[in-house]
Amino acid sequence: MKVIFIGGGNMAQAIIGGLLRKGFDRTGITVVEPYANTRTRVGEQFQVRAVATSDEAPRLADLVVMAVKPQQMREAAQALAPRLTGELVLSIAAGTRLVDLGRWLGGHELLARCMPNTPALIGEGVTGLYVSPKVTVDKRRLAVQILEAVGEVVEVAEESLLDPVTAISGSGPAYVFYFLEAMQQAATELGLTPEQARVLSIKTFTGAARLAANSTEDAATLRAKVTSKGGTTERALAQMADDKVKDAIVRALKAANARAIEMGEQLGKD
Repeated sequence: MKVIFIGGGNMAQAIIGGLLRKGFDRTGITVVEPYANTRTRVGEQFQVRAVATSDEAPRLADLVVMAVKPQQMREAAQALAPRLTGELVLSIAAGTRLVDLGRWLGGHELLARCMPNTPALIGEGVTGLYVSPKVTVDKRRLAVQILEAVGEVVEVAEESLLDPVTAISGSGPAYVFYFLEAMQQAATELGLTPEQARVLSIKTFTGAARLAANSTEDAATLRAKVTSKGGTTERALAQMADDKVKDAIVRALKAANARAIEMGEQLGKD
């Protein structure tokens, strides 16, 4: 199997690293990266072929991963278009709709789009995936296989659902880090050292997440089990309810979803 990455940034590196850890043949990977420093670093770190332009990439591949920033997608796709044959093209750029990507690729129809998140860097990501109905079962399986190298894959039935995926899991790590910031700030203000605050906060988050992942009960039930009547947890949650924290979080995620939709409209304009 041969895979070409257009762009050699963090997410491309995460996927390449995941593939190599799973035994993927590094000779089947090519990275197209115009920035010399990044190109050299990727080539040396992963021992894969790294070139400056699409023209230098192999003529035939099974999959092309568009791993450039959304603002660079049009130019990168137009440069790639003349070299495409029957490859599946997978975009990992937020907001870039397949109808626009296909147009920039000169009418290419074998397309898929996904939204990974940054825990993919350590193989703990989750990726939302939409595959065009024109893609064969084998090529769909190939897209899933590549993305499973960095975590779990959740397929959605409509491309529009990638906007809420972006809002929930694509942007989601930042929300977790934001909450961790607040927990650590409170811990230090209450007298704990910064290192104690860090360990207590992070371990609480990772432990609770693993507990939720291994439980058949929903989050509300798990929360209730920790909340003793008249206890400290109840007092904290009552304060959050007074401050409408849950409402603020829901509004924030809906704002992220709206921005994902806006980006798609803006990026698709000629």
